[in-house]
Amino acid sequence: MKTNTGILLALMMLLEYFIWGSWYVTMGTYMSEHLQSTGLQIGAAYSALAIATMISPFFVGMVADRYFSAQRIMGVLHLVGAALLFFATKITDNTLFYWVILFYSLLYMPTIALSNSVAFSQMTDPGKQFPWIRVFGTIGWIVSGILISQLGIEKTNSTFIMAAVASLGLGLFSFILPNTPPKAKSAEAGSASKALGTEAFVLFKDRPYLVFFIAAILVCIPLSFYYGFANPFLNEMNVQNAAAKMTLGQVSEGLFIISIPFLFNRIGVKNMLLLGISAWALRYICFAYGITTNSVALFYAGIILHGVCYDFFFVTGYMYTEKKAGQKIKNAAQGLFTFASYGVGMFIGTWFSGVIVDKYKLAEGHDWKSIWMVPAYIAIGVLIYFILFFREKRQIQQAA
Repeated sequence: MKTNTGILLALMMLLEYFIWGSWYVTMGTYMSEHLQSTGLQIGAAYSALAIATMISPFFVGMVADRYFSAQRIMGVLHLVGAALLFFATKITDNTLFYWVILFYSLLYMPTIALSNSVAFSQMTDPGKQFPWIRVFGTIGWIVSGILISQLGIEKTNSTFIMAAVASLGLGLFSFILPNTPPKAKSAEAGSASKALGTEAFVLFKDRPYLVFFIAAILVCIPLSFYYGFANPFLNEMNVQNAAAKMTLGQVSEGLFIISIPFLFNRIGVKNMLLLGISAWALRYICFAYGITTNSVALFYAGIILHGVCYDFFFVTGYMYTEKKAGQKIKNAAQGLFTFASYGVGMFIGTWFSGVIVDKYKLAEGHDWKSIWMVPAYIAIGVLIYFILFFREKRQIQQAA
């Protein structure tokens, strides 16, 4: 891969995740401040991305991959998305805001797969080259959080305007990215079942993988609490520059991911997954008792644990899925895992978290200790389930 091409791809990834980090992290705070949204309404807005996650594979697999160059359709989606993000700042009605965010999410989520396609198509050794390109996405997310705090716009609609400007920029920039032509128009390539990953259903015959798959859906419920309500919580606790401080989670994610290849073979997949699930419970206990002890350090601990929470469960989960599936159905298996966790699991979690936040609403603020103990108990329940039923051999054998 040429150096100039690598620079273009790195900038693409940086902007792709800068956009997401700009509006997503602080949306709950914005909705509380300007739309007087309930917890359920905030949860519903976050569920839009889960719905888009479930639908986007069909769009990418059945439309984008077959009829359009990846970089061009990505450019169009980002340009329309920029207009929607700007329009969101003019809305004062929760119902209309939800529909705009849903429509925007349906446009944004396919661009993640499309940006990956553009990157992979230019690489001579994806295994070595892609991580170095993808890390710029994490950098973009971190930069967005720091910029939000430095500009003092965390509780304003300027976060959406910042995302809109970046989306406009990436939309225009996409048209000068390396050409990634559409794939062959075959019945197999464009089938709905292939887009969903139904070929991978054979994995459910393997008991350890089925146990893991159910755990992945369930653990997305506590994950949803963090994505939807960590920023409103920190702001309600008067933590200054909360958006910037939350980027410590992405820094942690980048550091811990380096250890995964070593630990995966050293301590085994079960112990890796157990550490990930345990970290979810510990994170929310830190948040809950940080309130009781008035310890900001425990808030920081809960944020920094994001690296263990995410990497040790989800990144390890993707690696485990690939080893279980084998070469023939690995793409279908990864698609199915994403559909179930970030689609089905997050959809359930975003709505449920909204219900819980409303349940513990007080005259002034929220009973955050009680709120955070709910996902902690759920994570502990998933941990017990996983310990009792997950029985994977040290040497993982393919299920297909």
